[in-house]
Amino acid sequence: MRVKKITDVIGTKVYTDHGDFFGEIEEANLYENKVDGWRIKVSGSVASIIGGARGVIIPHQFVKAISDIFIISRAALPSTEGSLEDVPEDLM
Repeated sequence: MRVKKITDVIGTKVYTDHGDFFGEIEEANLYENKVDGWRIKVSGSVASIIGGARGVIIPHQFVKAISDIFIISRAALPSTEGSLEDVPEDLM
């Protein structure tokens, strides 16, 4: 296993697990000496989905791989439909 320093991943490109470019890593959020989330500077077509925000914080649990690029789960992105039919009953 190759260990990376947090400073080494700043500026790394982020893609979804479906291959869409998402943005670049700006910062890591730490909680009790563990990575809790990642602040990502959004760019590309994803910026229109987020509604003008320049960045988002993605919880670390949505990160699938970290190497030369970050791969995050598409489930971390907001839904474009915004329909309540997609929300499980136990979360309502």
